Amino acid sequence: MAEGPPVTAVPVAELKGPVVRDAVAQNVTPWTVEGAEVDGIKRTIDYDRLIEQFGTRRIDEEMLERFTRVTGHAPHLLLRRGIFFSHRDLGAILDRHEQGKPFYLYTGRGPSRGHMHIGHMLPFLFCKWLQDVFDVPLVVQLTDDEKFLYKPDLKAEQTYEYSLVTVREIAAIGFKPEKTFIFSDMGYMGGAFYLNVLKISRSITYSMARSSFGYTDSDHIGKIHFPCIQIAPAFSSTFPSIFGNRTDIPCLIPCGIDQDPYFRLTRDVAKPLKFKKPSLIHSQFLPALQGGTTKMSSSVDSSAIFMDDSPNTIKNKINKHAFSGGGASQNEHRESGGNPDIDIAYQYMTYFVEDDQEIADLAVNYRNGDITSGEMKNLCITVLQDFIGSFQERERAITDDDVKNFMNPDYPRTFACLAKK
Repeated sequence: MAEGPPVTAVPVAELKGPVVRDAVAQNVTPWTVEGAEVDGIKRTIDYDRLIEQFGTRRIDEEMLERFTRVTGHAPHLLLRRGIFFSHRDLGAILDRHEQGKPFYLYTGRGPSRGHMHIGHMLPFLFCKWLQDVFDVPLVVQLTDDEKFLYKPDLKAEQTYEYSLVTVREIAAIGFKPEKTFIFSDMGYMGGAFYLNVLKISRSITYSMARSSFGYTDSDHIGKIHFPCIQIAPAFSSTFPSIFGNRTDIPCLIPCGIDQDPYFRLTRDVAKPLKFKKPSLIHSQFLPALQGGTTKMSSSVDSSAIFMDDSPNTIKNKINKHAFSGGGASQNEHRESGGNPDIDIAYQYMTYFVEDDQEIADLAVNYRNGDITSGEMKNLCITVLQDFIGSFQERERAITDDDVKNFMNPDYPRTFACLAKK
């Protein structure tokens, strides 16, 4: 959802634990994701450290058991495999569901030139499942205004066009306009949305913004003001066509852990403004093809698998760029085995293969040397080709009218849960 300068976020009210500032510490902010460097070697992202530093809570077995008990659904693979691993007040959302009280889902995307990559798909795939489980509204913010503010080479008209392409991609995941409102900030800003932005902006001092995002004197005022815009959709009165003038409906925000600084600040300002605090559920990052020290990047083609990549492009990228956890030679691998924990082909399959036993067997057989690195890559290639091929078929079926319906705030959206307080 965010673009911006490579700065180290400093804590606000809910940020706990030590903040490492030296040059080799891992750096996870809304704009930069880098593992620590130890003795000149890049390390994978330490998610336990992020939980400690950000002051969040791990999604443990007790929470997963409660989720199953309350919803009647087994946890999604992204939950049960710890890919969505951390939360803020997820229990409060389960409380509301048990009590028949409403909530909604909120997520977003910073639209960019070209298509999303598979890492961008994770929160949307998860939101689709959550929406099906809970039968609640979903609002999706497309921050084309932020893209314009942070990319001086782009015109505003270009970033708005990026939003229209992004709507098609999100729609192709399987969402329905009857339950989902996708809005461009450039297209929707005004009315109740802008009123909440103003209220939020008056509640955040420059000191708070600088502490949260590391702004400097050279950052223009548009960047400094933008967090108010990303915060506003976390409050239900921003969407009067869905929620009327109700301010008592909280949201659940599935997002990458790097987005947490925005929503810590959201939770700080909610109570003074008499809004409900949002709950959050954080995901790990889908690692770049080169390994788990950073995430995929839209600006580095060789780091990512994109949703418009051809089957041959997917094959070539995996074979050429995917970091291997295998032995130095096939003979060594057969004798000593490999490490699936750092093998990118295996790691990608844990995000997309539903069968837990299949994933467990792959790991065992790779460690034993019964599956080679090349064989693991071939399995991954097939999985991604099937996933992306199916997506591309659905995207081709999305019409201009579909895009308009998703982006129309007045499109009929009725939810029985909203009748309850």
